[in-house]
Amino acid sequence: MTQPSVILATASYDHTIRFWEAKSGRCYRTIQYPDSQVNRLEITPDKHYLAAAGNPHIRLFDINSSSHQPVMSYDSHTNNVMAVGFQCDGNWMYSGSEDGTVKIWDLRAPGCQREYESRAAVNTVVLHPNQTELISGDQNGNIRVWDLTANSCSCELVPEVDTAVRSLTVMWDGSLVVAANNHGTCYVWRLLRGNQTMTNFEPLHKLQAHNEYILKCLLSPEFCEPHRYLATASSDHTVKIWNVDGFTLEKTLIGHQRWVWDCVFSVDGAYLITASSDTTAKLWSMSTGEEIKTYQGHHKATVCCALHDGAEPSPS
Repeated sequence: MTQPSVILATASYDHTIRFWEAKSGRCYRTIQYPDSQVNRLEITPDKHYLAAAGNPHIRLFDINSSSHQPVMSYDSHTNNVMAVGFQCDGNWMYSGSEDGTVKIWDLRAPGCQREYESRAAVNTVVLHPNQTELISGDQNGNIRVWDLTANSCSCELVPEVDTAVRSLTVMWDGSLVVAANNHGTCYVWRLLRGNQTMTNFEPLHKLQAHNEYILKCLLSPEFCEPHRYLATASSDHTVKIWNVDGFTLEKTLIGHQRWVWDCVFSVDGAYLITASSDTTAKLWSMSTGEEIKTYQGHHKATVCCALHDGAEPSPS
């Protein structure tokens, strides 16, 4: 199979993962995933593999193969894996689970290399652009920074007691972090470097983005500059696009019929892909806020999407 330059994948409660031609909307490959639902999808930086986070394992699939079988399975979580991502060179993977742990996996070796205890179900984990800190958010409302160099928790925040942190996102240059919760609120902090490497959070803004759950928040990528946006996907069926300068509402993306679970920007921030309980994924223009394409084929809620339309990192 020749690999398309744009990798777009979605997963659904129908126990399938689908790969789509972004422009035409055609589904060109379906992987059956009978073991569990898939909570999160992530593509490796080199575009070779797709990680699917399920319950309780993470499976790695070869993007260039037509096989249904994973090339690797990562099995030491004991509950739903809600977050998965890769270090920028693709050497290791991180994950967060409802079993209350954050784990680090060397992709070239079996088993989990490190584990951090959050003591509550972990809903979201992001890697700081410095590649040395993981930030996790959990069901009890805790945000924790895990310092990978010191191998310990370096910082702990609770923006709203007993309100689940659903989603975290960090600006590409490490200047901001946003946490979205079950009350539709986004907390925004400036990230400041202390005398050590430890990151300090300085409260910047509190944004009441939606009146219902925010299921995903996402800051725009580097090549979107000088524009900086925050996307918030909600159970109210919409995605809102906020200008990070002042956190004013730029656009509301209206078209999904049910909860919007996930969203991902194109590499230049010109487009947004969304995944919804209405079974579809959609492609939106960021300049007009219009829906360009609907990806139809799943039979149940589409709960996550992954997109890699950028260049692969050059071999170091």
